[in-house]
Amino acid sequence: MNLPEKATKPTMYFIGVTTKNSSIMKVFPEWAKVMNLGDVEIKGIDVGIHAPAEKYRTIAKFIKEDPLSMGALVTTHKIDMFNSCEDIFDYLDPYATTLGELSSISKDGGKLIGHAKDPITAGKAMEEFIPADYWTGNDKYACILGAGGSALAIAVYLAQEKWGNNVPRRIILVNRSAPRLAEAVKRLANIRVPLSFHLCQNVSLNDRIISKMLMGSLVVNATGLGKDRPGSPLTDDCLFPENALVWEINYRGSLEFMHQAIAQKEKRNLTVEDGWSYFIYGWTEVISEVFHVELSDDILDKCKAIAGNFR
Repeated sequence: MNLPEKATKPTMYFIGVTTKNSSIMKVFPEWAKVMNLGDVEIKGIDVGIHAPAEKYRTIAKFIKEDPLSMGALVTTHKIDMFNSCEDIFDYLDPYATTLGELSSISKDGGKLIGHAKDPITAGKAMEEFIPADYWTGNDKYACILGAGGSALAIAVYLAQEKWGNNVPRRIILVNRSAPRLAEAVKRLANIRVPLSFHLCQNVSLNDRIISKMLMGSLVVNATGLGKDRPGSPLTDDCLFPENALVWEINYRGSLEFMHQAIAQKEKRNLTVEDGWSYFIYGWTEVISEVFHVELSDDILDKCKAIAGNFR
């Protein structure tokens, strides 16, 4: 873990696994200008996957106690950060306590604030490629590969009361870790859409589940494979359902899952999306929280244009 030294100017952190490879390191300084954030900077904190709790606690205490450390965006470690540091935070938003995860760390005076932004940011990203009323009157599943913070947030977003009958026929979560899947069962206990949970420690089992999806279903890679770690939760022999929406929530890395879908795009009539919009919405939402600024539609459009130059 590369814990930074005491900040000398207002600083936001990116808590991830391989942060130096993220586009945010180039995008952030340009966004800071259009957001009028002043003389600020961003620093990455790289932490191994499922690190010891004390490492997460050290990071949270450092941000809380260092005056010019303003906050952080968390990827990969969202659930571990929550489980390890819940008592350090002075306020956790309802999504954070419901999902047991943290994606946004900010400060209000001397108080440390935690938010789970994914139900908002994942929702904005999905609204760009899932047509309005897509689920109404149709037999389509939503299959989410993974059971981490992003996976739970996607399930919560899809099942919201405000959608009425415009929800998937069933939401299916697939994961290779029994403890993480058990936690997902607990966290999603009150969702109003029927749920199925599958422990699949062999990718060939994932293939079998995908092969049984109904036409037009949504298939999401929320495992992290293809980003910080190479690989895919599916084999190359897996057949996606016809007319499916396929979402790779990452935008960088080897992206094997996305390439598997692209290979079948024409034959199976697939809509294939990567995580670029998710990246933009995720970061702008947390930056606005960390620096206490409001983002107008005009500023958000400028941020999207700037990010496109670095893609």
